[in-house]
Amino acid sequence: MDHSIEYRPAFALLTVSLDEGESIRSEAGAMVSYSDGIGIETEARGGIFGSLKRSVLGGESFFQNTFVAEQAGDVSLAPPLPGDIVHQRLEDETMYVQSGSYLASDVALELDTSFGGAKTFFGSEGLFLLKLEGTGHSYLSSYGAIHEVELEEGERHTVDTGHIVAFDGTTNFSVERVGGLKSTLFSGEGLVCTFTGPGTVWLQSRSMDSFLSWLIPKLPSSSPQ
Repeated sequence: MDHSIEYRPAFALLTVSLDEGESIRSEAGAMVSYSDGIGIETEARGGIFGSLKRSVLGGESFFQNTFVAEQAGDVSLAPPLPGDIVHQRLEDETMYVQSGSYLASDVALELDTSFGGAKTFFGSEGLFLLKLEGTGHSYLSSYGAIHEVELEEGERHTVDTGHIVAFDGTTNFSVERVGGLKSTLFSGEGLVCTFTGPGTVWLQSRSMDSFLSWLIPKLPSSSPQ
């Protein structure tokens, strides 16, 4: 399985080249195109309960598409928002992905939701994170460009919760306030997530929450009938 990522970082397009018999799983709606000889199967992965967990709790689509190469061919995928795509191959590893950043992965990887406790709830990342586990290729998307931060053992790095794409299962994290109560309420930053290495953290250069906060006040209100 080979891949290429074009038009980075603003309008990234992923093209995966499959040999005969290979397959890749993606989020519903991510498909841009595929060549002759590629079959598509749409199903609720992990059964109804597993799909409900990912959909309701993990923020992902209920159904997923699996593209199977009946003969060698290409599949092109893209996220719904303008932004970047990054490839990461897992080697018997675990990665946690924020809601909306999962694009596609090798069918050999297990995809599930993982309870993150109250710290993820108060960090605005939801009670559940998506969990990728095993060995295989994964593809993550972002709103804006993706920035990779490598953390050494014990090294700390603080990130606004709206800018998190994914992080290694080897990292520890905690959600904290920015400074005192005044800074939390009025700095525009609110709560942040502090990661402690070793491991890698992937960040996005734009925040959907910040964009919506800027956009919504500018939208015209409906006039009374």
